[in-house]
Parts: sequence; C-alpha cells; structure tokens
Amino acid sequence: MLETLRGKRMMFVGDSLNRGQFVSMEYNATIEFYWAPFLLESNPDNTVIHRISDRIVRKGSINKHGKYWKGVDILVFNTYLWWMTGIKMKILKGSFDNEEKEIVELPREDACRMAMKKFETNMLKYYFDRRIDWGGEPGQNCYNETTLIEDTNYWGSDCRRSIMEVIGEVFGGSKVPITFLNITQLSNYRKDAHTSIYKKQWNPLTPEQEANPVSYADCVHWCMPGLQDTWNELLFTKLFYP
Repeated sequence: MLETLRGKRMMFVGDSLNRGQFVSMEYNATIEFYWAPFLLESNPDNTVIHRISDRIVRKGSINKHGKYWKGVDILVFNTYLWWMTGIKMKILKGSFDNEEKEIVELPREDACRMAMKKFETNMLKYYFDRRIDWGGEPGQNCYNETTLIEDTNYWGSDCRRSIMEVIGEVFGGSKVPITFLNITQLSNYRKDAHTSIYKKQWNPLTPEQEANPVSYADCVHWCMPGLQDTWNELLFTKLFYP
C-alpha cells in the first residue's frame, strides 16, 4: 500500500479512532493525523485539552481546519463518537470569539446532517469508523473478552443507524463522486480487539477502579496490530482497485 502511496500525502482527520488507524501505518510516505472530532470547528478542537462535556459545534465552519488539508492527495475522515453526547447538539451561530454567543440546540441527526452537507462538495472519500456498546450480561463490557462475535445478526446497542442514514442520504445526493465505505458492521464483531485495560490511563486509577477492571476498560479504541490492519486493507483496495 505504501509503495503505491509513494510521493503522495495521506491525512487522517477526526478523533482518536482515526488516530489509531493513523498510528497503525508504517512510514515510508507522508502520513498525517489532524485532530477535528466534529470535522467542523468546535470547542473540543484543542489537541490535548478536549474532554469537554458541554460540546458546541460552530455552524458551517470548515475554514479553521480545512486550510490545513489543502494539497493532501487522500483524506480519510471519521466522526461519530463525539456526536453521541445526547439527543441534541449545541450549534453556535457566529464566532467563538464573540462575547455574546447565539447558541441553538438541534436534534443530533440534524446537526450531523448540517456538518456533512458542508463537507459534501469538499470531500472525496469518507470512511465511517464507529463507537460500539456491547450487549451481553448486564454490567459487563469488553473486559476479558477473547473471542469475536459469531452471530452475523449482531448489532451494537449504541450504534446509531440514524446517523449512518444521514451520511448515506447526504453523500447519495452529492454531485461530487464520493465513495462511502461503511465498516461499522465489520468492526462490530471484534469485541475481543479493544484496548480494554491495557492502555495508558490519563488519570490515576482509584482503589475502587482497580478492584473492578470493568469500570475503566476502554471498549471504544482498538489494539494494534489488529482491526486497523483490516481497515487499511479495505482502504487500499478501495483506493487503488475501485
């Protein structure tokens, strides 16, 4: 794949799920990662301090981030997890620099539709990475899971079809040729592939957490090598053997 990319720039834009795929690449090309969890300008845009519960997205503003994407041959976007903060999203009309801010609330799907329509004429390819919420026994998650899910009808309880439908709706009506590769269902089966408790902890664990690993197991991000390698193979196939 990287031999085919020789002399080109590829940039992954989005949140920590895309960063995981970015890190999984071996380097013999210019592979970059750019933090933009909502793709549009938002208050969690800081690359380090972005754990904000009261999240606000600026309406229709791609300029802050988009100017850094110019000249990139291949852009791989992801955005999903950060939209899953509630039924509604806060949308800023105007600038974050304004002393008086006009903020409205939109249903999550409408807010996502607004963001995707802004990208529609600027984006060539979009890969839908996803967050997953496990089924199974009450109170359990991906901790100590060592096998994949074999039920082909399984669907994660926190995997919102409505958001996927918004993406398909916007891109399906685009005049620009866009490839939409939905890898959500494929990733759903790998409950055994998460980082779980084997990751850097940003805050010291409490005695209560240490006594109950389920309470802090990371069931959002993925181990490497692992699932990202499959994403990379699909990305390679879609890019160079369409």
